[in-house]
Amino acid sequence: MRVLLIKTSSLGDVIHTLPALTDAQTHRPDIQFDWVVEEAFAEIPAWHPAVNEVIPVALRRWRHAWWRAARSPEYKHAKARMQRPYDRILDAQGLLKSALLTRWNTNSPRYGLDKHSAREGLAARFYHHPISVPKGTHAITRLRQLFAGALDYKVDLSTCDYGLHNLRAPQADPTLMFFHATTWVTKHWPETYWVALAQLAIAEHYTVWLPWGNTEEQQRAHRIAAQTGAQVLPKLSLTEIAQHLGKATGVIGVDTGLCHLAAALEVPSLTLYGSTQPALTGTQGVGQHHLQAHYACAPCLKRHCHQPDGLVSPVCYESLNPDKVWRTFKTVVLR
Repeated sequence: MRVLLIKTSSLGDVIHTLPALTDAQTHRPDIQFDWVVEEAFAEIPAWHPAVNEVIPVALRRWRHAWWRAARSPEYKHAKARMQRPYDRILDAQGLLKSALLTRWNTNSPRYGLDKHSAREGLAARFYHHPISVPKGTHAITRLRQLFAGALDYKVDLSTCDYGLHNLRAPQADPTLMFFHATTWVTKHWPETYWVALAQLAIAEHYTVWLPWGNTEEQQRAHRIAAQTGAQVLPKLSLTEIAQHLGKATGVIGVDTGLCHLAAALEVPSLTLYGSTQPALTGTQGVGQHHLQAHYACAPCLKRHCHQPDGLVSPVCYESLNPDKVWRTFKTVVLR
């Protein structure tokens, strides 16, 4: 069976899809997926053995000038690859933009979430076979149920296998990776806290690695390193980050996509939540632990904090100071 899978972004959402591929491969050993994904995350689908071909798209870049993008060779090439015959097309995104992509192939049956299950209900109008998946459960569970409904098998939710066994590696010397970067201002743990946490870890003879993805993150990493002796990693691809993660003793991070990568690789991790909470989209898997900030308005699910600054900003992180985080990491994650 050949399936065209559409799940374009974001980093965490792409990683959340991997257990569903493992389920499908278990129940249908002959299945092969061609995966349509945003160009920035195109490395990830290729890691899974059920994926035959990765079809990168650049919706985030193309949307700024659709009229120009539609004439570009990369646009035409992606569209041509998606128009090949498939047994099924599965939109696992549930948005209008992903539903529109399914229309690039007019000859294969289209599957996706029904209007009551999709984030954007109008997307269901584009599918031949809309599927009901209950809301209120974790995103990974919903994706696994969607795949089971579209591909005609019963899913066992008692286990969760991301299928990335080939990326795991023997641990190096005691090494921790700190994921200090995220998108929302309200999800950033204070920089002074990262400095104090690195000092606590290094005092107990851990090496601390600081990855980064853009100039702002690089500058923050160097400021933390200058005060602590932590090691700033070079600019890394997602595959290279995964290879480093495979050697790490553990991870401490904020609510960011790379923490989901750590979960997929079964690296023991502590993820910090302030404005967000882990119930529906948090890290999930072997060795994964969460620490939620406690404050009157937390979790607010807002990108900007409207509370007056306290000892730190965002103020909800006052309840997650470095001593508490380090103590929890040692006693809960590394027990």
